[in-house]
Amino acid sequence: MNFTILSVAYAMAPQAGEGAAGGGFSAFIPLILMFVIFYFLLIRPQQTKAKKHRELLDGLKRDDMVVTTGGIHGKITGITDTIVTIEIASNVKIKVSKSHVTGLSPTTGKPDEKK
Repeated sequence: MNFTILSVAYAMAPQAGEGAAGGGFSAFIPLILMFVIFYFLLIRPQQTKAKKHRELLDGLKRDDMVVTTGGIHGKITGITDTIVTIEIASNVKIKVSKSHVTGLSPTTGKPDEKK
């Protein structure tokens, strides 16, 4: 039974000397379409998100309320090129890598105030 399936498959294959059906550029059209789809669905949104994050990090200043990737909310008390010092409670300060600041906190007021 396997022999007949293989002989049919070989019979359907193009013979030597015959060109591949639709060869050349048309074989690359599906790959090009896939790349375009991936660009608009994955690559471009990620680039715009990274650009917004860079702008956020460049715009950070003292007394901004921020959130880190670990979920820590606090107020910026010091900032350098790569490190941000965040006050999370009275006289409790931590140093965090600037790239780990996720965004501005919706919390307003001092970090140790209770609402």
